[in-house]
Amino acid sequence: MTTVSTRIALAAGAGLIALGISAGVMASAQNTSQDSGSFNQPAGRHGGPGGPMGRGGFFGPGFDGPMGLLRMLGPRLNLTDTQRDQLKNIAAAHKDEWTALADRARTAHQALNDAIMADKLDDATIRTKASELAAVEADIAVASAHARAEAWQILTPEQQTQAKQFQTEIRNRMKERRGALRQRLERFFGH
Repeated sequence: MTTVSTRIALAAGAGLIALGISAGVMASAQNTSQDSGSFNQPAGRHGGPGGPMGRGGFFGPGFDGPMGLLRMLGPRLNLTDTQRDQLKNIAAAHKDEWTALADRARTAHQALNDAIMADKLDDATIRTKASELAAVEADIAVASAHARAEAWQILTPEQQTQAKQFQTEIRNRMKERRGALRQRLERFFGH
């Protein structure tokens, strides 16, 4: 595959991933449910409302930001009732923050998309809108780190070890999926 073809394929793959993340953030921002969810749902449930993946996809605030991973891990970590209540309280305390971040992310994504799709190409506007989106994503990263730090203190050392192992498993699965996506894109665009 030529360098140009590889770059196009990788850009297309990155675009698809970004689109999926954006859709999750936008969908979660539209969620009007007041239910903060359970941190101890049945292990066999996946995706969708009420499932460990929650509204908003795997990465979006509909997944309760960093709290969503702990919701998904609840059954594996054998959280106590007290731990579940504490985690729900943390999630509830950050709900307005996550809603505001989701709104900002949706607005920034739309503004960037509008700049990209404009009839007249304007590099400066595209760069400005991309920078604004990056600033929102930085705020989301910082908010995630703060909420995670609060939640992490509730877990026992054993639960923290289990959570880290699960995070590693998720990263490895995602890496495998990215590799498979790249191979499909390379086949699609030719080698």
